[in-house]
Amino acid sequence: MIHLNETLALQTVEGFLSLDDLTQLVTIMDTEHAATGWQPGHQADVVQAPPAAQEILHAATTRVLDILQRALPSVVSDGLWDYTELYAGQEIPAHIDGIHDPATPPRRIGRLGVTLAHSHAGGEFFIATTAHPAIWTGAVVGEAEGFSPGTPLTHRLPEGHRHGYTPDWLANASRTRWTAEAPAGTALAYGAQVIHGVLPVKEGRLRKFVTDLLDTPQQT
Repeated sequence: MIHLNETLALQTVEGFLSLDDLTQLVTIMDTEHAATGWQPGHQADVVQAPPAAQEILHAATTRVLDILQRALPSVVSDGLWDYTELYAGQEIPAHIDGIHDPATPPRRIGRLGVTLAHSHAGGEFFIATTAHPAIWTGAVVGEAEGFSPGTPLTHRLPEGHRHGYTPDWLANASRTRWTAEAPAGTALAYGAQVIHGVLPVKEGRLRKFVTDLLDTPQQT
């Protein structure tokens, strides 16, 4: 049974990726770039990581699953990993990923992100907290959906949202921002109902991987 505190949880995993993992992943993604010519089509555009990267990232998640479960005990697996890049002037505005279709597994309980390479300046990951009621929809779920009775749901981004702006329901809510200074290779896990984003990159290129944390295995 999924509890509200899991969807609002935070957990870091230092050393999620080893130096060897990082080196291999840089080589894999550079090779992928050269082979496909992929470039972000818009701010925070993502592409599914290639199979060799999926294997390394999934193995890393499996290794630390017991640590993730301290904060998100219903998590049993990662989803497929996406890759993104941000350049100078780009950011990921504050948003909530939310829980899409809470009655249907696999349910997204949280997200897991890890930086492959930092920008030269800016690009820090942040979360935000608020007491403002505007982030909540008023809807609740319970045992029928696999959640603790009376679990409230936040608003969430619509599918396909391009991270070009903060939604009005969140933009108008006063918030307190908490910024993370995590080195490359450190994983940041956060609940699906946590407000988060990435500060503007000031110089260079930020390279990141991100996935869903699920209550039912998705990867094969």
